[in-house]
Amino acid sequence: MPRVLPGRMTHRHDGELVVFLIGMRVNQWWRPDQWLPVFGAMGPMLTELSRDTESGLAGFRLTIGADGPVLVQYWTSLEKLYAYASAPSSAHRPAWSSFNARARKAPGAVGIWHETFVVERAESMYVGMPTRGLAAATESIVVDRSSHTARARAAAGQTRAS
Repeated sequence: MPRVLPGRMTHRHDGELVVFLIGMRVNQWWRPDQWLPVFGAMGPMLTELSRDTESGLAGFRLTIGADGPVLVQYWTSLEKLYAYASAPSSAHRPAWSSFNARARKAPGAVGIWHETFVVERAESMYVGMPTRGLAAATESIVVDRSSHTARARAAAGQTRAS
């Protein structure tokens, strides 16, 4: 079990920050032949990215919503995200091709979506929590006098393109 930090924590980051959300929605539960491979495809990609310290993936966390799983990813560069997605040798390419082939055979059985945000400012607060989210992807620091309010953290949380 992760260690709970009893105080008030925030994050610190210097550089470009990209938040990438990707999720899937099972529309036909009776078609596990269609949705189970889609669900299983993300693991190899995350393993590949996590092993490559230059990939640009700073961290991630999986959440489960009413419509299905959502993966929140933190990237150090929009260009690195695009480079990974289009690299012929990455695990993403065969997964994407496989999804498209499945979608043609069983339209609508499973859906996928993504949203990409280049973040101009970021503010965070974690109280009585293990290090997670943006603080785990960047650097977790103690909230002090200069970062006591959300307004102050947001003002100090300006990000920049590398």
